[in-house]
Amino acid sequence: MARQSRISTRLSAASLVHLGAPRLADLLIEAGAGNANLKRRLRLELAAEAGPDLLALEIAKRITAVSVAGTRVSWRKRGELIDDLNAHREMIVERLAPEAPGEALAVLVRWFDLYPGLAARVKDTKGELPAAFEAAAPDLFALAETAGDEALRDLVDALHRRPQDYARWISAAGDALGRVTARRLLDSLDASARKIPAGRNLLRRLADRADDLDLWLSLVTPEQAGSADMAADIARRLLGAGRVSEARAALEAALSPSPLNRPWTFGRHQKDGAPRLTPAWEAVSIDVLDAEGDRDEAQALRWSLFERDLSAPVLRDYLSRLPDFDDVEALDLAFAHATAHPDFEAAMRFLMDWPAHREAAALVLARPREARQPRPLSTAWASRLAQRFPEASEILAG
Repeated sequence: MARQSRISTRLSAASLVHLGAPRLADLLIEAGAGNANLKRRLRLELAAEAGPDLLALEIAKRITAVSVAGTRVSWRKRGELIDDLNAHREMIVERLAPEAPGEALAVLVRWFDLYPGLAARVKDTKGELPAAFEAAAPDLFALAETAGDEALRDLVDALHRRPQDYARWISAAGDALGRVTARRLLDSLDASARKIPAGRNLLRRLADRADDLDLWLSLVTPEQAGSADMAADIARRLLGAGRVSEARAALEAALSPSPLNRPWTFGRHQKDGAPRLTPAWEAVSIDVLDAEGDRDEAQALRWSLFERDLSAPVLRDYLSRLPDFDDVEALDLAFAHATAHPDFEAAMRFLMDWPAHREAAALVLARPREARQPRPLSTAWASRLAQRFPEASEILAG
């Protein structure tokens, strides 16, 4: 009887080793004949074994081929193209960068240069192409972190060419772009970047990463400063720097609509003509009041916002600042207010999420007609109340 082989038929690196290099090479050649991406990947691997110069040349050849192609890419071919792009990016980062970091940065910048041409000819309703480039942004700026001044020039030139795209990729880079490199990029950009909105946006993203608050502030236009959300962002940054009076002024910039901030406030006013403020603006205004020492006024505003919105985070913040036992009384008042709130669904959502199931059940029993109206969450609420409050659960279930 023949001895049973110990070689597994499960596909894995360990099992395929037993086939031997010659047989594996034959199989790869056979597979590559019908798979262009695999064939290109094999050439990249061979080039990497030969050295960084040949690898850089092989990647550059593919980038050039993609850049000059003019044919439309259908949704069926989109995935194949993105896989090819990612394979070349990985070879740049994993194989070329350790041997020649400066060259790798230059080649990766050329890889990013493919984006506008591809965006124009790839059918991409799902947004997979921009997502692929955003996912690659940390690799680009991680390479820039180690680049010398000469190597960084390629990236600086790219920032000048396409500030709008690079502003987005700077945001996508996360912590890969550090303060020192952001400062180096800022110092390398000339004043012309300020002349267009996209350039100012790019500089502002870099200033944010460089922790240069004054530069960041100088790049905010009066129109932008009149937006409630932007005013809140400005004020929060100033508060973080201990510049309380400037934070107050930033918030007030959104209170008086003018021709300069009309694009942000047109059609978004209250009946009395005042601009509609946003949750972000209101939250920062509370922080500013605390920083100014007006803690009672800050607490009053927190309670007012809770009464209006039934916001659990606002209420928790309010309660956390009360003395012992006062918070218990305040919570009872909050539940009573929620129970009487005209928006039944908002009241139920608040009480169920807190959680305050007894009060939620009482609300259902007190307002059964509203409770019986079909809502997406009614079934879930009924299930959670079923054991302890079956009558309320039955009403919610309809």
